[in-house]
Amino acid sequence: MRVLAAMSGGVDSAVAAARAVAAGHEVTGVHLALSRNPQSFRTGARGCCTVEDSRDARRAADVIGIPFYVWDMAERFHADVVDDFVAEYAAGRTPNPCLRCNEKIKFAAVLDKAHALGFDAVCTGHYARIVDGPDGARELHRAADPAKDQSYVLGVLDARQLAGALFPLGDSLKSDVRAEAERLGLAVADKPDSHDVCFIADGDTRGFLAERLGTAPGRIVDSSGAVVGEHQGAYGYTIGQRKGLRIGDPAGDGRPRYVLDISPVDNTVTVGTAEELAVDALDAGHVRWCGPRGGDGFDCLVQLRAHGEPVAASARYDADADLVTLAFGASVRGVAPGQTAVLYDGARVIGSATITATRRAAAVAGA
Repeated sequence: MRVLAAMSGGVDSAVAAARAVAAGHEVTGVHLALSRNPQSFRTGARGCCTVEDSRDARRAADVIGIPFYVWDMAERFHADVVDDFVAEYAAGRTPNPCLRCNEKIKFAAVLDKAHALGFDAVCTGHYARIVDGPDGARELHRAADPAKDQSYVLGVLDARQLAGALFPLGDSLKSDVRAEAERLGLAVADKPDSHDVCFIADGDTRGFLAERLGTAPGRIVDSSGAVVGEHQGAYGYTIGQRKGLRIGDPAGDGRPRYVLDISPVDNTVTVGTAEELAVDALDAGHVRWCGPRGGDGFDCLVQLRAHGEPVAASARYDADADLVTLAFGASVRGVAPGQTAVLYDGARVIGSATITATRRAAAVAGA
């Protein structure tokens, strides 16, 4: 096949490209320039969008022996990922920009452009597996290395996008990938992994949002409505947050308090106990199916964070409303609107949906 290898400048995407070549594919490397500031350097940065990363990707392509290009997708990335991230926080929701990037950029804009240029597939360094199902359709499965599994952030891909994707690292351990990079003579063999939000170089999400949304002082109240503190912007908080609340008076029982709710309408942040975070059920929209779901009602495992533990749930899908309702076998905590729920059948990804509402446990200890 003619394969376009998306090369971030890290070890994973470099080894994935090398493996695509070893498999006999005709491979071309491409680095996505996603930053509006091409002079940004990696010093002090936590992401994968610096000018140094572009150079690392080019050097890796030279060692592998494949053509290499840089595609400027900064404006598309800013509109579909960065602006969406800011707007979601402003609305009191907690988004995951990595999922939006995979959905809108890497497997929409890039895949569409690749197909237009005559490529058959896009190859990335994600840790996930694509398996041919019993009916011949391609299925998305968890990676062999549970510590590196990235099926959660790929749960937004639909059947068409899976058909045009290659994940050569899905059956490998991270340690083996680094060792392979060393054998290939790739300078990125020991390069640290990127982490956090790639477009927030210093990791200060609250500061990043404050620059774009400004200060908006408001109240912090407890679950009874009593004012316990003030904030400079409700967008700086997320449900389940414990640190950085800046509450002067301790709780009456001395227990720590957590963010229970964020109301952008009246600019209020509500805090309470860990028990009050308990959620029994949720609704989620923007549903994306990776594969068969087993009818409009089915049992599944649900993962609510990129590195969260899956929990058992019963799902019901309303096609007219494009809404999934999930009822959990045991209460879960710290679930926020805007987060993505990814549904699994064992190791297979069924699909994903964006949480729109939660329903808390009927009985709260001590209430």
